[in-house]
Amino acid sequence: MTSSLADWIQPLVLSDAAQVRDWERLLRARSASEDDSVREAVVGICDHVRLRGDQAVLEYTRRWDNPEAQSLEVPSTVVDAAVERVKETGLWDALQDAAARIATFHELHRRTTWLESSAPGQILGQRLLPLETVGVYVPGGRAAYPSTVLMAGIPARVAGVSNRILATPPMTETGNPPDATLAAARIAGFDRIFAMGGAQAVAAMAYGTETVPTVDKVVGPGNAFVNVAKRHVFGVVGIDMLAGPSEVGIVGDHQADPANIAAEWICQTEHDPDNRALVVVLSEPLARAVLDEMEQQLADLPRRDIVVESLRKNAHLLVVPDLVSASQLMNAYAPEHLHLDIADPWPMLGLFRNAGAILLGPFSTAAHGDYVAGPCHTLPTGGAARYSNPLNTDDFMRKTSLISLSHDQARALAPTAMRIAAFEGLEGHRRSAERVLRDLTSSD
Repeated sequence: MTSSLADWIQPLVLSDAAQVRDWERLLRARSASEDDSVREAVVGICDHVRLRGDQAVLEYTRRWDNPEAQSLEVPSTVVDAAVERVKETGLWDALQDAAARIATFHELHRRTTWLESSAPGQILGQRLLPLETVGVYVPGGRAAYPSTVLMAGIPARVAGVSNRILATPPMTETGNPPDATLAAARIAGFDRIFAMGGAQAVAAMAYGTETVPTVDKVVGPGNAFVNVAKRHVFGVVGIDMLAGPSEVGIVGDHQADPANIAAEWICQTEHDPDNRALVVVLSEPLARAVLDEMEQQLADLPRRDIVVESLRKNAHLLVVPDLVSASQLMNAYAPEHLHLDIADPWPMLGLFRNAGAILLGPFSTAAHGDYVAGPCHTLPTGGAARYSNPLNTDDFMRKTSLISLSHDQARALAPTAMRIAAFEGLEGHRRSAERVLRDLTSSD
């Protein structure tokens, strides 16, 4: 007899403020662990790639992805053929539609150089320039994720990055990335595509090889090996974030539809058994109704076993007295995705501070957010939404401060600089300001 969800998930009622605070501390303290064996393996892979370039990457590719691999770069003729095959399906139009919406959103977000002159003789500002070369990593091999290709590639294009390269694992059967991935890369405007995956792909982009150009920044999600590799090469190149298992927070009030909560819960946990979920509702009957709906919706789900394993390992269903308590828990959890399935979410938005993406209302589904709404679906995980941002055009820009002072303004600021420098014991700084002041005074 098949066990029910209720055998291992029961609603936990938090009836007072002390219990809510205890759960806040528990949720905030969680962190992703890093396996020592993974770290050791990744360091070895990165060193091997740094020293032996293409040959090392090819050896790892043959071992794990494509035994027949002879080269790393995907020829344009292969991409052309993949595009034609995808155009024969409805996927091409869907990718084009999604790409247009992603581009529109990021055009609105893009910032440019600015200057201000709030005091006579003073011009301050920032010059914003796009990075020159960016490497985007997209998982693959056994599955295709064209949406991630669009979500990372289009913001880089909008930011004005000159050279955009894509690294994604090949399929064992063909030796090339999936057709859908290649088609999305063409739509996103990638300049070059490399059939390589894992830590070796990150290392190749960071250090450069005979074939793979050295990039300024590596972005994109991946497994534990990819994340550890990104951490390892950080400093040699920039990285966006260390994206861990996907996670969702769902808040349901007294008017929430249990079927909708169940659907969103399933949607965000079918990726991987390590995915996490925190569901907070305002009544115990609603919590039990959600579990009943989960049972029904999981009955014919192709990836049921993945969802069930995620629920067993990393799911919490809490009942709290009000939305203030719910917001305290979610702010501590700081989920990648936060779904507010409440009657009037906009007035309550101010309570919820920490999340990678907030989906407001029952019709703003995770599927819309992941594929077509516009904002990037590469989001901070593991509580990093307390201090980190979704991948966006800023990740592909660099900022330089600009300072220009006139004769009078430099003279006015010099005494302040001299006093602070003297306090900090930096005589060279004090003399620098004094010299400018003396030179300016003598020129009067």
